[in-house]
Amino acid sequence: MTHAINPLLDFSNHPLFDVIQPSHIAPALDQLLPAADAALEKVTAADFPADWKAIASVLDVATEKLSRAWGAVSHLHSVADTPELRAAYTEALPRVTEFYTRLGADERLYAKYKAIDVASLNAEQKHAHTLAMRNFVLSGAELVGAAKERFAAIQERQAEVSQKFSENVLDATDQWSAIVTAEELAGVPDDVLQTTRAAAEKDGVAGHKLNLKMPCYLPIMQFAHSSALREKLYRAYATRASDQSEAVQAGKAEQDNTPWVKEILALRQEESQLLGYANYAEVSLAAKMAQSPAEVMAFLRDLAKRARPYAEQDVAEMRAFAAEHLNLQDPQPWDWPYIGEKLKEARYAFSEQEVKPYFTAPKVLAGLFKIVETLFEVSIRRDDAPVWHPAVEFYRIERAGQLVGQFYLDPGARAGKRGGAWMDDVRARWLRPDTGALQTPVAHLVCNFSEAVGGKPPLLTHDDVITLFHECGHGLHHMLTQVNERDVSGISGVEWDAVELPSQFMENFCWEWSVLRHMTAHVDTGEPLPRALFDKMLAAKNFQSGLQTLRQIEFSLVDMLLHSDGEKAQDFMQVLRDVRAEVAVLQSPAWGRTLHTFSHIFAGGYAAGYYSYKWAEVLSADAYAAFEETAGADGEPSIDTGRRYRETILEVGGSRPAMESFKAFRGREPQLDALLRHQGMSAAH
Repeated sequence: MTHAINPLLDFSNHPLFDVIQPSHIAPALDQLLPAADAALEKVTAADFPADWKAIASVLDVATEKLSRAWGAVSHLHSVADTPELRAAYTEALPRVTEFYTRLGADERLYAKYKAIDVASLNAEQKHAHTLAMRNFVLSGAELVGAAKERFAAIQERQAEVSQKFSENVLDATDQWSAIVTAEELAGVPDDVLQTTRAAAEKDGVAGHKLNLKMPCYLPIMQFAHSSALREKLYRAYATRASDQSEAVQAGKAEQDNTPWVKEILALRQEESQLLGYANYAEVSLAAKMAQSPAEVMAFLRDLAKRARPYAEQDVAEMRAFAAEHLNLQDPQPWDWPYIGEKLKEARYAFSEQEVKPYFTAPKVLAGLFKIVETLFEVSIRRDDAPVWHPAVEFYRIERAGQLVGQFYLDPGARAGKRGGAWMDDVRARWLRPDTGALQTPVAHLVCNFSEAVGGKPPLLTHDDVITLFHECGHGLHHMLTQVNERDVSGISGVEWDAVELPSQFMENFCWEWSVLRHMTAHVDTGEPLPRALFDKMLAAKNFQSGLQTLRQIEFSLVDMLLHSDGEKAQDFMQVLRDVRAEVAVLQSPAWGRTLHTFSHIFAGGYAAGYYSYKWAEVLSADAYAAFEETAGADGEPSIDTGRRYRETILEVGGSRPAMESFKAFRGREPQLDALLRHQGMSAAH
């Protein structure tokens, strides 16, 4: 295929998402992989200089094209999956994995990097060189013979198995549906009723069609009066992709993730031992702020101890309320979200559903852009680029008339799109060594919100708003960078347990009246959110924060323990039961299979790293406290503090250790107090 025909080989600007077809993938790789191989051979030749820029202008230029093309394919696989795309992706994955595994472990390239005169590098390049040397070791560059071959085979198999895990989660979620009557949905909000009725009509059936995607699942768990209906959805959701699911028990054994979880954990343990580590947790932490698995577990258990009294109080209050007001003497797992919602309504005269009509997607986006523009002294406006779905929007960020970065926003839930929300990079900021031109960064911001119904704009819950701000925080970290060295610009090179700092930092603004008042307009009347309703929201903010904290700690501890003990990991359900016995105050049913869909650690880069959310929350709460300390009389955030945050944290990206950036902003190391205060769990406990 010529360059003119294959869109995956066009690097002139943005990916041609509107014309990329599964049939383009193999031919593009047929050109890009040999080109990257040739570049590797060229720079590792004996007569090639051990020079940073010389290597980058040959090797990095070739591998960047490969990663951009494969990035576009992987992205489409996540947001617009079809049987044809999946087949082409699955076929191509081993080829791409094999190349990157070989590149990372190439002892000739490692030797060339070792020979670079570090004194000749600037500060950004020095840090990138340090990280590259560490990554060579973690990628098996010091292994030889059979050990090196086995290491490469492990990488390829891990990629394959993680993909199977991920596809099972997507399929198990997409394939489940149930038709129910309007009576069964008593209590469920009107916008959900409209969406589920429209879904049933589309299938030509009467009633309401339910699914397991968050915009449908969560409101039913919170608001449906029918305990039987809640149980039906809870059971389907909690057993997805497992031996307990309806699909597997009906004969779809290939959808059970049990064997994949075991194999992934076994492969990771074997990989760590080849690299000379006791377990995979040690491998994972080699590139993080935390120093050891023991330090992480001590941090989690300390936080659990502080949160536990609050969590126990949360449960006691729900039990009493359920018995007295809901006639539920023995609440089951599927009853707790409903009880919690009813208790919140009773205590704070506040319901998520009361707030939702004020958060129309266009108004929320305008409010988000306003705070970003004000705080970080940039402007955001619509832009044009090819997209993969009509609902996707494209924007540009400018400062002083200069393009800084661009991003795609894909907000809606739909079939063929994996659940959750994430930010991904399309390309990084880079002073290109081949042309000398500055390449500006581009990001994907992906969410799974409700679609518009009945000609009205989509409505977001306040949780959705928080999610949008969170992903935007990641995006800003990637796009506002001023670093010119690709491997440490934006989010690249940032320790994984610090990478959530800018995302969680942005969440705080969703609780500020000075910000929120600009981003609400009632879907029917256009009226802004009343101050009295905001005050109720704020009062309810830390409702059950003890329980929520323990839930995150439960996931984080399970993740760390599964990757710290190779033997125990094979009975991973027992590890989960042990952790629940230690930290949970609400027990889950024995048939629940949450680990079977825990994509973060089995298919998403958070292996022995899920604790990062809690770790980075300490950093982000403390960073936000600087804004609280300098806010104006009306609560407006200080532009000076915003500028300092932008310059010391966002702009430097991964070009120095995260602790240095934090101290440059705060003038000291992080402290736990702000997090406990923000979550209503004062340090006194």
